[in-house]
Amino acid sequence: MLAPITGKLRKRFIVDMTGGLGLGIAAGYAYWYGYHLPFVANQEAFYLKLEKEKIAARQASA
Repeated sequence: MLAPITGKLRKRFIVDMTGGLGLGIAAGYAYWYGYHLPFVANQEAFYLKLEKEKIAARQASA
């Protein structure tokens, strides 16, 4: 006689949810800190440099 399968679906669901959430959060952090923030920092540096050049050009012509 086979033993009844009790609680296996619930255990598997909890493992799947925990793994999915853990991997999703890890991927989110990797994207945010590995790609997004460095990209925004480079963009901000570019626009800051551009603004400083505009101010310098304005002061030189005035």
